[in-house]
Amino acid sequence: MTEGYTALRDGAAWLDLDSRGRIVARGRDRARLLHAITSNEVKKMVPGDSCYAFLLNPQGRIQADLHLLCLADHFLIDTDPGFREKVHQHIRRYIIADQVELEDISAQTASIGVEGSAAADLKPAPGNYTIAPFTITGQPGYRIYCSTAEKPTLVAQLESFGVKAATEDDARTVRIENGKPLYGEDIRDTSLPQETQQMQAVSFTKGCYLGQEIVERIRAQGRVNKKLERLELAGPEPPAPGTKLQVDGRDAEITSSLYSPHFGKVIALAYVRTQ
Repeated sequence: MTEGYTALRDGAAWLDLDSRGRIVARGRDRARLLHAITSNEVKKMVPGDSCYAFLLNPQGRIQADLHLLCLADHFLIDTDPGFREKVHQHIRRYIIADQVELEDISAQTASIGVEGSAAADLKPAPGNYTIAPFTITGQPGYRIYCSTAEKPTLVAQLESFGVKAATEDDARTVRIENGKPLYGEDIRDTSLPQETQQMQAVSFTKGCYLGQEIVERIRAQGRVNKKLERLELAGPEPPAPGTKLQVDGRDAEITSSLYSPHFGKVIALAYVRTQ
C-alpha cells in the first residue's frame, strides 16, 4: 500500500486534478440552457449550490457526466479528463437564440482534490479560490479551483496540515473499492441513467429536458435489463474489462476491477442482468 492510498482511505490526501476540464457558462440564459440539456435541476440553483448531472442524447443515452457549480455570475462545469471538448461541443450545439457564452478555462486554472476520511476538517486559509463538494473517489472531501499561480501555495498549506500527495492510481483503487463509476470506463455512451444507478444525477420533478422521455418511460416500466453493481470476487486475479461471468445465476460484464488492499480481495464494477 502506498502512502497516498492509505491517506485517501484513513486520513487526507490531495490529488492533482488539472487534467479535468473546466468550462465557464456565462450570460442571462445560462441556467435555462443548462436546465434544458442536463438531467438534473439547474434553474433552482443559487450561488454556492452544486450538482452532478448527465448530458443525454434524445434516446436517453449518457453522452457525458459533469459537475455543476453555481456562482454569482456564471456556472462552472467540471468534466472528466478527455471529455471537455465533447461537453463543450454538446452544450454549444443547443445554443440557438440563448444569450450564453462558453469559455474553456482549463489551461489558466488549476484543480486540487482533497479527499479521505479526515479531509473535510482540513481546509486552507481563506483566499482567492473556490471550493466545491466534489470527489473522485467517493470518500469525504472537496475540490479546490484556483489560478495556476496560487496552486503551489495551496498545496504547501495542505501538506503543512499533514495532507499527503496521492496518485491517479491511488484514487482509482479507492474509487473502485467504493463502487464509484467513471464515465468512459464504467459509464458508457450507450448507458441509460437507471442502468448506472447514479440517480443523484437525475431530477424527476423538473420540466422537460433532452432525453427525458426515455428516462420517464423507464421509470414508468419500473426496471432496466441490467444495472451497474459493485462485486466482490473470489481469486487473486482481477478480470479484464469485458469479461463475462455469472453472479448469483445472472449474466454480468466487467467494466473495471482490481485487487483491493483494504478488503483483501478483488473488487469489480460490472453490468449485471436484472432478470
